[in-house]
Formats: sequence, C-alpha cells, structure tokens
Amino acid sequence: MEKAKMTVDKDFTIGAVDKRLYGSFIEHLGRAVYGGIYEPGHPTANEAGFRGDVLDLVKELQVPIVRYPGGNFVSGYNWEDSVGPVSERKRRLELAWRTIETNEFGFNEFVDWSKQANSEVMMAVNLGTRGVDAARNIVEYSNHPEGSYYSDLRIKHGYKEPHAIKTWCLGNEMDGPWQIGHKTAEEYGRIALEAAKVMKWTDPTIELVACGSSSLGMPSFPEWEATVLDHTYDHVEYLSLHQYYGNAEQDTPTFLARSLEMDRFIETVKATCDYIKAKKRSKKTMFLSFDEWNVWYHSNESDRKLDPWQIAPPQLEDVYNHEDALLVGCMLISMLKHADRVKMACLAQLVNVIAPIMTENGGAAWRQTIFYPFMHASVFGRGTALVPLIQSPKYDTKQITDVPYLEGIAVHNEEQGEVTVFAVNRHLEESLPLEVDLRSFGKCQLIEHIVLESDDLKAANTAAQPNRVAPHNRGGAEVSDTVITASLAKASWNVIRLKVQ
Repeated sequence: MEKAKMTVDKDFTIGAVDKRLYGSFIEHLGRAVYGGIYEPGHPTANEAGFRGDVLDLVKELQVPIVRYPGGNFVSGYNWEDSVGPVSERKRRLELAWRTIETNEFGFNEFVDWSKQANSEVMMAVNLGTRGVDAARNIVEYSNHPEGSYYSDLRIKHGYKEPHAIKTWCLGNEMDGPWQIGHKTAEEYGRIALEAAKVMKWTDPTIELVACGSSSLGMPSFPEWEATVLDHTYDHVEYLSLHQYYGNAEQDTPTFLARSLEMDRFIETVKATCDYIKAKKRSKKTMFLSFDEWNVWYHSNESDRKLDPWQIAPPQLEDVYNHEDALLVGCMLISMLKHADRVKMACLAQLVNVIAPIMTENGGAAWRQTIFYPFMHASVFGRGTALVPLIQSPKYDTKQITDVPYLEGIAVHNEEQGEVTVFAVNRHLEESLPLEVDLRSFGKCQLIEHIVLESDDLKAANTAAQPNRVAPHNRGGAEVSDTVITASLAKASWNVIRLKVQ
C-alpha cells in the first residue's frame, strides 16, 4: 500500500489543549447514576454509596470535568427536589426518558462524587420548564458564601463552604422539538441572555455555555447559532455542539469517515461565531464546548421495548465494538485539530449510558472498547496540538469522498519533554506504512507504540470477556534521529510516544 506521511513542526501550533477537552457527562438517565456511579450496598461502595470500582476507572481516564444533570433531563429538573434530607425529597415523573426519578442522589451528592473522582462540575440549568429565577437561585445556593437565603440553605444542608462551580450550561438542546420547553432561536436567545445576566450578577466569576445546535443535521443549523449569539455573545464564553454517529447501515468505510463531517461541523460553527464577532465589532473570541459526542445507535431497538415509569432501567446501554473505538479515536483527533477553539468537550456519557465504563448491578465494572482511545488521549494528549501536514492515500464511499486512510495529530508536551502522535488507519484490509517527520525537535527516542487492533471489527468487551479488545504496546515503530517509521495495522488506533530534546 502507498505510504502515508505526517510532518509536524513545534513552531506550527494549533493551540494549547485545554484539559477540559477530555470531559464527560452524567445524566439522570438509565443506570448512569443508580447502578453506575452510585450503588449503596455494592461490595466496593464507600459510606456515601459511591462505587469504588467505578471511581477507580474514572480516575484512570483522568476526567477533568463532568457535565450534570443533563441532557434532556435538565429541561424538567427542579433542582430544589434534589437537595436537603433524602427522606423529604420528591419522587417525580421524569418526562424526558419516561422514568421515575427518586432524587435519592442529587446536586450535593454529585459535587461530593466529583471531588472523589478528581473532576470539576459543569452544571446545567433548566431553561425548559424553569427560567431566570431558578437559574439565579441555584447559583446562589452553590456559590454564594453565606448570609443569603439560598447560601444559608446550603449551609443548613451540611455544606459550609461554597461549591464554587465555575462552568454553567444555559439549558440543553433547546432547538430540538423533543426537548421539554423547546424554543425558537429567538425565544431561547432572549431567555439565555436574561439568565446569563442574573447568574453573573450573582457570581461574576462563572463562565457560561449557550446552546448551539443539537447536531449538524438540524434544519435550523447554523441559523440557530447566529440568532442565539446575536443575543448572548457579550454574556457567554462558549457555544455548545452535540453530535452522535452510528453504523446502522453496516457501512464501515463511511462510518469511519464521519469525523470529516465533525470537522465541517466545527468549522461552520467557528465561522458563524466569527461572523457575529465581526457584526458586533467585538474583540472577544467565542470558544466552543463540544459537550455531547459519541457513537450511539446499538441500543435504539431495545430502548423502544422498555416499559415506562421504571426506576433506573437499562436505557441507552450501547455495547461498543472495535470499529466504534476507531471512530471515537478519529473524533478525538478532530477535536485536537481544532484545539484553538474547542476548549471543552464531554464524551456522552461516562457510565452505562452510551459509555466507556459498564457495570453490573451488584457486580463487576469493565472497560468498553471506546475506553482506550479516550484514556490514551486524556493521559497523553496534554500540551500543544501541532499542525499535521498529512499526505495519505484516500478512498471514496457512497456518501463521503477523498477520505484519507490516515487520520492523525501530534501533541507536544513541552513540560514533560514528549511528543505523542495519535493515528488511525482506516483501511479495513491492509496495514499502512507511515513516516512521521519531526524535523524541528532534534533527536527523538521512542517511549512506546501502543496499538488497539482486532481481527473482528464487531468484537466487544463484556462482563464475561472484559479484555477481548484491549491495547498492547508492541506496535513496532522505529526512530532514526527525527524520523519515525511504523506500519499501522489494518483498522487500528495507534499512540506513538516519543522523548524529545
């Protein structure tokens, strides 16, 4: 097969990689909370009911921020139901996912869990059934030191020190007709502006995320972004993007090319933000929060068969296979290629619900296939993203043309004296010879070449076979001065780590 080549230079930078690019998401949906992060009585649970085995896996991922409590759930969320004595909390019909929410686990419990997981909280406010008043009140409860009704209520609930949550989402997917309290762009822009004002008057140190489009395919995209930013540009720091991909048609070459669509999505949103910046004669640059992204399609049929009004039923429990891990790797590379503007992202979700971590109630927890590229990027993808000049053989699909077999990026961690190359070989039948030219770095030394590969694209990890698809470090890359040569296995995710001068 024709060789692929990547050239990187330490002076040709995309931007600093914000650690929050490797965030995740916990919603009150399915078994994400109950049976996921929280299961009193589980053999590994601590005194707060938090599963220790899950905490260990979350720490392995090094997740710096977690979005909560939704998702569609937040548009019907009464935050007051989830605080105070558990015995006094209300059970509610949860309309977004048609379940019963007991509120046994609530806002303060999530803050406690996040601290134990070494994560910050990205909190969402309800702009569906609620609005400006509830938004300011939860910020006061969370962040005001003392001496006001809601801050003193937090103290009464056992939390003397403020939670000091910095990042807040102004609702969720308000462009979607499925959303409780769905709004037009004009309606949402107005309420998001007013909520932003009072939230920042309550705590001027917070940063805010306005809702962008729910996916690239929304009919209102990107007009939605332009209208919303017309209202909110001066009051928010981030605009959100959401995108999921699936392979229901079993067209793997097209599936693995979907990250090119993700590139186009990011670039269009970026352009729309910059249009509003120019229109307003603003000096502020709008950053992006890709706060929902993943593969999601495996569980759709089984979810339709679930009876409503259960407590924590097994919803959205996609069992991920090897090809899913490859696309997740490509999507991570896509975000790194836009690290100058995409500063936060949340893999949706973290446990059980379209997640890298799966559990059995009362039993084991294990790593899904997508756990590995996410973990590798989070652990080794800190530093500065470098412009990848790539030459690669290409292929066409029925829907997408000029797809490079090589998807790749390099990240320079100057503090550690390391460069990490992330690369996916999209070819399903052949290995891909690769040459990486690190000409500006001086002599390099190979640390390791990690590979995630499988002869079966549909192979998955389960409780019975938790390590069926797992990475190894026998990739075989070689280094001569500043040039890396490697053979990327067919349909593989690769992490080539180098010590540099």
